[in-house]
Amino acid sequence: MPIKSIRQAINETLKNEMRRDSTIVVIGEDVAGGAGSDGIDDAAGGVFGVTKGLVGEFGRERVIDTPITEAGFIGMAAGAACTGLRPVVELMFVDFIGVCFDQVFNQTAKFRYMFGGKSETPLVIRSMVGAGIGAAAQHSHMLHPLLASVPGLKVALPSNAYDAKGLLLTAIRDNDPVIFLEHKLLYDMKCEVPDEDYLIPFGQAAFTREGDDITLVSMSNMVLNCNQVADNLAKDGINADVIDLRTVSPIDEGAVLESVEVSGRLLIVDEASERCSMASEISSIVAEKAFKSLRAPIAKVTAPHTPVPFTPTLEKLYVPSVERIEQAARMTLEA
Repeated sequence: MPIKSIRQAINETLKNEMRRDSTIVVIGEDVAGGAGSDGIDDAAGGVFGVTKGLVGEFGRERVIDTPITEAGFIGMAAGAACTGLRPVVELMFVDFIGVCFDQVFNQTAKFRYMFGGKSETPLVIRSMVGAGIGAAAQHSHMLHPLLASVPGLKVALPSNAYDAKGLLLTAIRDNDPVIFLEHKLLYDMKCEVPDEDYLIPFGQAAFTREGDDITLVSMSNMVLNCNQVADNLAKDGINADVIDLRTVSPIDEGAVLESVEVSGRLLIVDEASERCSMASEISSIVAEKAFKSLRAPIAKVTAPHTPVPFTPTLEKLYVPSVERIEQAARMTLEA
């Protein structure tokens, strides 16, 4: 089976879907690159090169570079989705959601409801999330809890290339708006990815490690850290379930509850700030629906309630580390 990175998986998925369906268009800042210059066309393909090569095959009528005006091009994409196209729009960094939040929250997410189910909005908003590359406070946050709180939006966060392809295919073919969040540190992570199409249903978590001593729940980049913690614990004969939520709207509550009912111990890891995080949400669900199964207090490891630091040493402290997660897991096991 071919080995592909997340960047490759997303790029190939976009190409194959655009070949399959002529109504799919890609929109965003520098998604084509080279416009108006005398140099090589397709010079960029987005800030991380994810859409590189698309304009050469599909042209600038379907791969559309925009000005730096998020409210404008997100609004344009929402309107296009209501009138027969299936836009995949790149919001360069999720922190820029503040510039266009009215278009997302008050328009895109509410169209189907406000028009009595008669309006479909098959729109995918791809965006980059997460700290770790020194991009500073305005380019590094994890805002999936904010977006998951908006009724009408679906929110996906792949942690590997296999899931990136399957979730993106599901997102593009969905008739409702989907926020597809790609962690910057994961773009070059590789794994086996089939060439043929496959869909990963939203709301279906994955167990990346299996065990009955403790349940670790996470998403996106933090799944890798939880896997490392589970492997470290296994050396001491401690077996952990690691649950990759994959999507945070909808949430696979069943997978979490079933695991906790067996293990009796729960640790949630979320790179988002601690207030109103997915860690808080999962804690609430388990406390409400599986409290009697708990044999220890629910534990959480999150980023602090601060902006993301620019200084490398502080940024490293900001992101939940393997060491912090393992310490929290062992404390939960001893409780």
